[in-house]
Amino acid sequence: MNVPLVLTHFLDRAAAQYGEKTAVYCDERVFTYKELNARVNQLSRGLRELGVEKGDRVAYLAPNTVEMLEGFYGVFQLGAIMVPLNIRLIPEDYLFILNHSKSKILLVDQDLYHLITPIKDKLTTVEHIIVQYKNKETSEVDYDSWLAGYSGASIKRADLDEDDVCSLLYTSGTTGNPKGVMLTHRNNYLHALSTMHHLRVSDKDVYLHVLPMFHVNGWGSPFYYTANGATHICLKRATPEAIFKAIESFKVSVLHMAPTVLNSLLQYYEKTRPTIEQDVRVVIAGSAPPPAFITRVEKELGWEFIQVYGMTESSPLSLISTIRTQLSHLPSEEKSKIKAKAGVPMIGSDVRVVDENGDEVTQDGTQIGEVVTRGHGVMLGYWKNPEATMEAIRNGWLHTGDMGTVDEYGHIDIVDRKKDIIISGGENISSIEVEGSLYEHPAILEAAVIAIPHEKWGETPHAYVVLRENEIVSEEEIILFSREKLAHFKAVTGVTIVKELPKTASGKIQKIHLRNDYWNSKGKSERFVN
Repeated sequence: MNVPLVLTHFLDRAAAQYGEKTAVYCDERVFTYKELNARVNQLSRGLRELGVEKGDRVAYLAPNTVEMLEGFYGVFQLGAIMVPLNIRLIPEDYLFILNHSKSKILLVDQDLYHLITPIKDKLTTVEHIIVQYKNKETSEVDYDSWLAGYSGASIKRADLDEDDVCSLLYTSGTTGNPKGVMLTHRNNYLHALSTMHHLRVSDKDVYLHVLPMFHVNGWGSPFYYTANGATHICLKRATPEAIFKAIESFKVSVLHMAPTVLNSLLQYYEKTRPTIEQDVRVVIAGSAPPPAFITRVEKELGWEFIQVYGMTESSPLSLISTIRTQLSHLPSEEKSKIKAKAGVPMIGSDVRVVDENGDEVTQDGTQIGEVVTRGHGVMLGYWKNPEATMEAIRNGWLHTGDMGTVDEYGHIDIVDRKKDIIISGGENISSIEVEGSLYEHPAILEAAVIAIPHEKWGETPHAYVVLRENEIVSEEEIILFSREKLAHFKAVTGVTIVKELPKTASGKIQKIHLRNDYWNSKGKSERFVN
C-alpha cells in the first residue's frame, strides 16, 4: 500500500527522531520538538471543537512566531487548509481574501489586530477570531488561554490524501484582486524533498526566519527544516540589528531573504563589524544582484551566497544557481556572474525559456524568451478562478511572466518581468541590467528602473534611487555614470532621488507604485538626456 505524501509526516519524524532537541526559539521562549508537537495537538483539538473540518479554511495574520509555525501542522492534521495572510496589506484586502476564501477561523497577532478591526462586521464566513499575544484592551479570545484548555496528546487525524489542497496563498496582484494559489500536500512535500537536497539541509542547521512564513510558507521552511530536525529561530521584526544579534546568539547557519534585505545587512556590517564565527548560507531570490554584490557577501561577510528562483504558483523554487563541478575551473569573477543568475532546474522541475512560438531560445545569453516550468511544484490552480488558471497553465506548462535568457552552460538568467521590459527604439532593455549597473555607483544604496514615455524612442529607462547615508550626488552625475557603464540606448535618461523604495513584506521592490508615483508627478521638473 502506498503511503500518501502528506506534510504531517515531517513533524512526526522530527518529534520521533529529535524529540528532546530544541525545535524553536521565539522571544524568550524555547520549545523542544516534543513540546512543539504537543502544542500542535492542542491547536488541532481547539480548532476541531470550533467546528473546523476537512477542507475548511483557517486564516493566519501573524509575523514569524512559534504560533505561526505550529499553525501549519495544527491545521493540516484536521485536513483543513492554511490561508497565510500578507502582513502588509490594507483592511480592504483582508476583507476580500477572507470572504473570497470563505475562511472559517482567523488567528491574528495583537500587533496586527488593528488591520482587522475596520472590517470585522463585513466578514461573511469567519466564525471566530483568536488573538495571539492578546492585550487587555482586545475583547477577542486569547490564544494562550484557549490553547491551554486542550490536551497535547496525539489526536485522531482526518483522512488525508496527497492531492488534497493544504495551502491557499494569495498573490499580491498589481491589477485587480489577489488570486488564491492552491498548493497540495504533494506539491509542498516533493518541493521540500528537492529543496532540502539542493540547500544541504541537516539536523545541524539553525534556521533564522527572516523571510515571512506567509511568503509561500517562507519558501517551505516550516516543512524541510522541520523534517530534518533543524532549529527554528523566530523573529517578529527582522531588522538588521535583530538579524545579526540572532546570528551571533544562536549560531545561525542558514537564512533566506530578498536582495534588498541582504543589502541592508551589508550596510549594517560596514558600520558595526559583528563577529560571525560559524559558516552561514544565505539563500536569495528576487532580482538578480550584480556579481560585485555577491563578491562582497562572500568576501566581507564570509557567507555562502545561493541564488534561487521560483514563484508562488510553483511551490515556489524551481531553479538554483550553484557552481557545478564541471565549471569549477572558471575564474572567480566568472563564477560570481553565474551565481547571480537564476540558475539551472532543481530536481523534479523542468524549466525552459521559450519564444513566442513556444520554441526554446538559443543558449547564447542574448535571445530573450518567457520562462515556463512544469513539475511536481506547479499549483493545482487558482481558487475559484478557472479563467486565470487556464491562462497561467497552458499545455501543462506554467507561464511565469518572467523573461529570461540561457547562457552557454545552461544557466537561466531572468532579465525582467514581461511588464517591466523597456522597449526603446525597438530594442529590448532589461530594467534589471540597468539597476545592476547603478548599484556599482558608490553613492547608491538601492535602485529601481521603470519605463517612461519618450517622444523619440517610445520608452526610455528612468531610475528611482536611494542614496547611502551622508552621500550627495546629482541626477546628471548618475545619468552620466549610467552612460559610462552601459550602451547609451540602455542608460537611464532620468533620475528621481527618493528616501526609500516601496517594498513588499518580503523586501521585494514594488515597481507598480513607482509607476503610479511617476504619473502622479507628471508635469513636475525632471531631468532628461536625449
